[in-house]
Amino acid sequence: MKQYLLSIYQPDGPPPPPEVLQPIKRAVGDFIQELRDSGAWVFNGGLHPPSTATVVRVKDGEALITDGPFAEGKEHIGGLCIVAAPDLDAALAWGRKLARATTLPIEVRPIQTER
Repeated sequence: MKQYLLSIYQPDGPPPPPEVLQPIKRAVGDFIQELRDSGAWVFNGGLHPPSTATVVRVKDGEALITDGPFAEGKEHIGGLCIVAAPDLDAALAWGRKLARATTLPIEVRPIQTER
């Protein structure tokens, strides 16, 4: 079974008010439960805001550490889910369900297993 990364793209800024966020949290919880029940769940997690990110790069053999996200933009990866699926179509079906639950864009990308 192949594995796919479902990246949740979240707009920058404060979270929505509780009356908007609570139904989304319930829908995401239901989605994760469905994933687990189906056997397709591998891993999921939400991320802290981009302001908590630390970037490590190597330049001239030295590791340089800087605060903040690597890329600047109007949205960021707010969470992720790894699913096991037989093919891209099945992974996209999970991506559609997650997009409906979160109301946010979901990027579906296969994880490389070949070395």
